[in-house]
Amino acid sequence: MNSHALSKSQLAYQWIKARIGDGTFSPGYRLVLGQIAQELGVSVVPVREAIRLLEAEGLVTFERNVGAQVAMVDEIEYQHTMQTLALVEGYATALTAPLPPKTIATAKKLNAELTACLDDFEPKRFTSLNREFHWALFDACPNPQVLDLVNRGWNRLSGLRTSTFSFVPGRAHESVREHDRILGLLEQGAPASEIEQAVREHRLATLDAFLAYQAERHA
Repeated sequence: MNSHALSKSQLAYQWIKARIGDGTFSPGYRLVLGQIAQELGVSVVPVREAIRLLEAEGLVTFERNVGAQVAMVDEIEYQHTMQTLALVEGYATALTAPLPPKTIATAKKLNAELTACLDDFEPKRFTSLNREFHWALFDACPNPQVLDLVNRGWNRLSGLRTSTFSFVPGRAHESVREHDRILGLLEQGAPASEIEQAVREHRLATLDAFLAYQAERHA
């Protein structure tokens, strides 16, 4: 390979790796070589070489009849993190209730933005807004230790570089509807136990969608 081609493959390598790192290309995201080549203004050859380098680093996987995809997260670690987060996030939200009208209005606005994202879906933006939505619900949690546990869970998810919404888009629609239900309970002044259960079920539903996707991939 000549130096010019090598330079193009390195450009493609750095470009793809940066987008994996910042979550634009999240686990399970299909890397279409032709599209990437067109965006970078190069042929498919250097992009293919870049994919090979990323595959050697464990950042990309290649499967027959599927093609190149961003490597999936550690399924067991993700499952444990989501189960733990379901418990502590549900409890943190219940402890924070009742929420002042201003906070509920902020959460409603964020959920409206999430709804607007559904038509022209961008997993990265949806995931970011989703985090803002949930933080609005428990940011004022009176127990700092519980809040710290929630923060650790969210940070662990960020470290796993995962967004179920990127490879199970239908989950995003369900998630927005579940947000409406949680907001309804908060507005009605529902018992803390009901709020806690609704948030817990919401988090576990995302985990179930991830596990179902994984099972389908390996079927």
